[in-house]
Amino acid sequence: MSRIGKLPVDIPEGVEISIDGYEVTVKGPKGELKKSFNPQISIKEEDNQIIVERLEEDKNASSLHGLTRSLISSMIDGVKEGFEKKLEMVGVGYNAQVKGKNLELEVGYSHPVVIEATGDIKFEVEGRNKIIVKGINKQLVGDVAAKIRDVRKPEPYKGKGIKYVGEHIRRKVGKTG
Repeated sequence: MSRIGKLPVDIPEGVEISIDGYEVTVKGPKGELKKSFNPQISIKEEDNQIIVERLEEDKNASSLHGLTRSLISSMIDGVKEGFEKKLEMVGVGYNAQVKGKNLELEVGYSHPVVIEATGDIKFEVEGRNKIIVKGINKQLVGDVAAKIRDVRKPEPYKGKGIKYVGEHIRRKVGKTG
């Protein structure tokens, strides 16, 4: 039995969950998320908790057991508090600004790079070089943050580029004269 899958998920106050067959809808103060799950997994609501169980005992159902429980837990956390990823820009002349819903980056190219806000994603800029990506869908927040980082990955010699806050960049030694 899965160590994570067998743990029940508590439903906090202010969050409503409806289970329709294999589709789970979670509504909360920040918004609403809906996701369909595999029919090999049974999802039930009992005593203000969500219980995830396997219907079959094969390898595929075993791997989906803990995943399903984690996804439901993330959905509940997302509509209750939301998720955020912080990025930092390192480099002379690098800056970011929010224009409407979109994020505009100036990172050393001849033109500004525009990142569009998809779904419920919101951008915030602290100062000129810290970017915060916020949303209720954990996967979407991570994907958008990864797209922003891909615009100008940090290089190993000076460390210039866009990196996650707290990310360690391995430095290389440059040429010696």
